[in-house]
Amino acid sequence: MGHIILDAFLDTLKVFPFLLVIYILIEFLEHRTSFTRNHKILQGRLAPLIGSATGLIPQCGFSVMAAKLYDKKLIRTGTLFSVLLATSDEAFIILLSSGAAAASIMPLVVIKLAVGVSAGYLINFILSGEELSECVPEEIHAYSCGREHDGITEFKVFFLNPLLHSLQIAFYLLIVNLVFGFVIDAVGEETIASSMIGGVYFQPFITAVIGLIPNCASSAIITGTYIHGGITFGGCVAGLCANAGLGLVVLFKNTEKLKRNILFVIVLYLISVTAGLIVNSILAACGLIG
Repeated sequence: MGHIILDAFLDTLKVFPFLLVIYILIEFLEHRTSFTRNHKILQGRLAPLIGSATGLIPQCGFSVMAAKLYDKKLIRTGTLFSVLLATSDEAFIILLSSGAAAASIMPLVVIKLAVGVSAGYLINFILSGEELSECVPEEIHAYSCGREHDGITEFKVFFLNPLLHSLQIAFYLLIVNLVFGFVIDAVGEETIASSMIGGVYFQPFITAVIGLIPNCASSAIITGTYIHGGITFGGCVAGLCANAGLGLVVLFKNTEKLKRNILFVIVLYLISVTAGLIVNSILAACGLIG
């Protein structure tokens, strides 16, 4: 038991410095990023592509920004979905620091970009008559997880906040590492690999539900479970496509649009599940998963 706890702690400790450095860099990026003044770049023909590329940046601040812009009618519905589907919160950072599983980053980036762009253009085409506002009432920044920086010292913004966020993600990873450490010790790696959660074709339905949880824990759990072999790559894709961060929370703050918001969640879920099923079907056809 002691060696399992020690291994889980050491595995998590190896990731922590990398998390901290990345989050400090992201804070600098967020502090200098605002699309409000130049919001028209998210209204043109390239809007879904730009939205998806922006959403790929590993944090949930851009989904929050997109939701705020959407509620002010500054971007189209398809562009909002392109950001939400591309958002992966901490997933890329965790994968990058995971060793062998880091090889999954580029395929994941390509798939999420393709899903975000395709869904964005399709939805914008269907809702081609959507009207946008030209009024820009205030500055909207892409602050991570919706935090506002006004009145906060630079030390807290650029070091303390990233430190606390890194510790939070490290805690989630430690829990995942402990759980899989005890399970693997009890039943063995081969048993885990042969009985993946939910099965190849039902799994995306489960992971997409987990991905909808508006908390960075969901992306950490999905990614950590994939790293340990508990879910397939398609299951990971479904969960991370649905993982829109706090963008959905911002939308649901507009209680007058409750039916719209529920419909958005349903559409986001269905697109994510479809993406996961397609990926798993391709992998199964190639004999890469059973």
